[in-house]
Amino acid sequence: MVDKVLLASKIAAVRDAVARIRAVLPANLDTFIADRTAREIVVLNLFVSLQDCLSLATHWLADEGLAVPESYGDVLRALGERGVVQSDLAARLAAASGFRNLVAHRYGALDWKRVYAIAAHELDDLLAFCDELAARAGEA
Repeated sequence: MVDKVLLASKIAAVRDAVARIRAVLPANLDTFIADRTAREIVVLNLFVSLQDCLSLATHWLADEGLAVPESYGDVLRALGERGVVQSDLAARLAAASGFRNLVAHRYGALDWKRVYAIAAHELDDLLAFCDELAARAGEA
């Protein structure tokens, strides 16, 4: 059974990170590129929120006694395949896990236009993931 305290803690962290991104994200790309502080806050909070989602996914699979895939993308896809979250959402987040890896290993190679697009248009996927896990945990 999934640890509901851990689940609640990680979900709160993801929601906080998303709120922080939204609070500092400039209204346009040019301002974002020119604002080093905003870029750093956005990247850090995207990383944290993605990492917490990955931790939740790994925890969920392990608690159900299922094999935990080696790649982050496969961990998320596994939740979609098992119907824990919608498969299209799992696929989008699996793709986002590549961004997490890029931040972790090659920060200097970030495409600021892509970072801005993620922050401006894709944060709801993180929240939807949390909402779906919370709803599933409530069923148990």
